[in-house]
Amino acid sequence: MKLRFSGPLTLYGGLFALAALVIDQASKLAVVHGVDFGPNGIVTVTPFFDLVRAWNTGISYGLFSQGLDGWWVLGGLKVVAAVLFWFWLARVDRRIEAAALGLLIGGALGNAIDRAAYGAVFDFVSLHAFGFYWYVFNLSDMAIVAGVGLLLYDSFRGGAVK
Repeated sequence: MKLRFSGPLTLYGGLFALAALVIDQASKLAVVHGVDFGPNGIVTVTPFFDLVRAWNTGISYGLFSQGLDGWWVLGGLKVVAAVLFWFWLARVDRRIEAAALGLLIGGALGNAIDRAAYGAVFDFVSLHAFGFYWYVFNLSDMAIVAGVGLLLYDSFRGGAVK
């Protein structure tokens, strides 16, 4: 099997990756530098949405926290994942799969940049309703979830390569 770096939809998927990365990093910079969290670290935006200052040194939902010294392990894994997704992207010929992989790449790189810059991923979106609080997340996380969702949708409708 020959490794390919580009294919018919690499640019298309790459644009999704770039958009996810730029939107994620711009939102994080805007919130980190533009929001006064006050002493509690929370800003109520609506009855179900808060901005929260949270530094995640672990993986999903803070699991397996590596501390500030272990940022390179998790950041490195995200970069490796992005590279592997890029090789996959170079082989696809359907737009939905290319868009999904682009979102995964952009999301992984967005969180990897945080680890390199801050030693942790900056999470700030807190959704809640009826006493239930969802995990605090960021827009890279949303891109990753959307990418996985598109891949699942594609596989259920029979478009995924076996």
